Amino acid sequence: MNIVYASNDGYARHLAVSLYSLLEHNSEAKELNVYLLSAGMSAEYQNRLKELAGEFGRELSVIEFGNLKERFDYQIDTRGFDISAMTRLFSAGVLPAEVKRALYLDCDTVVLGSLKGLWETDLGNNLVGMVMEPTVYTEIKAVIDLTQKEAYYNSGVLLMDIDGWRREHIQDQFMDYYSRKNGQLFACDQDTLNGVLKGRIKTLPPKYNFFTNYRYFKYETLVRATEAYREVSKEEFTEAGRKPVVIHYMGDERPWVAGNRNYYRKYYEYYLERTPWKGAPKEKGKELYMLVYFTMNQVTRICPPVRKWISKRFGMKIIDSRKKK
Repeated sequence: MNIVYASNDGYARHLAVSLYSLLEHNSEAKELNVYLLSAGMSAEYQNRLKELAGEFGRELSVIEFGNLKERFDYQIDTRGFDISAMTRLFSAGVLPAEVKRALYLDCDTVVLGSLKGLWETDLGNNLVGMVMEPTVYTEIKAVIDLTQKEAYYNSGVLLMDIDGWRREHIQDQFMDYYSRKNGQLFACDQDTLNGVLKGRIKTLPPKYNFFTNYRYFKYETLVRATEAYREVSKEEFTEAGRKPVVIHYMGDERPWVAGNRNYYRKYYEYYLERTPWKGAPKEKGKELYMLVYFTMNQVTRICPPVRKWISKRFGMKIIDSRKKK
């Protein structure tokens, strides 16, 4: 099993949490290789992560990107998202030749079970396996030529056919596509993956990338948002919320932010205390915003259209405000 993470210093602590949970729940794997795509992570943090992997008898290999912007021959704007997210698009070109398949995990994930079933998923003629994110609104999908009815996928967990990416020169296609979009997309890497690999994406069960804020959505709401979500059964969606294999702390209600009320925060906190970042304080200054976000989650249960309106009205403003900081 080949696992890939991407990070810089800012996400190293969260990567450590995810890595510890991954290694603890997959100790039975005969072979488990971990690769870190580093966007300038310090040697100190790299060594901490290597030592953590060593505690489980595993090895973490670092692939350094340095200044990632130098890999683009045009200006890019990641819209407030960290540029390290773009490293996953280069996976096929930087991973060792013997790596034919790889499982990418975002740093803000926690693994709560064996990934054997996910790893052995048959991709067929598809080039990647991903979990659907049906709540992305129509205007964003239209930019990458998707209709409201079509599936849009989250890039937090990727089962990548690395051999296929190399064979079909997918990295070049990613770069060409992003250039045609003027280096500006709502979710830089995610939109690029959806745009280039449309029709070649295997839908994975939501338990392998369960977004914590989906706890507040009803299955019927997600189907109404995107008809393609019918491919996921109601039973699969319910199972994901009750017994997620991979939790993804997507959205602003992060467990490392002071005042958050994330229902699944206990898992992050549990594994944090087992990493070299044990005792790291929560980020302060957003306590009121966390209360508002929690309130919005409760409203979602009762009246989903209200959340949709709030997201469309304020979502991009919040993202762009991060870029200005």
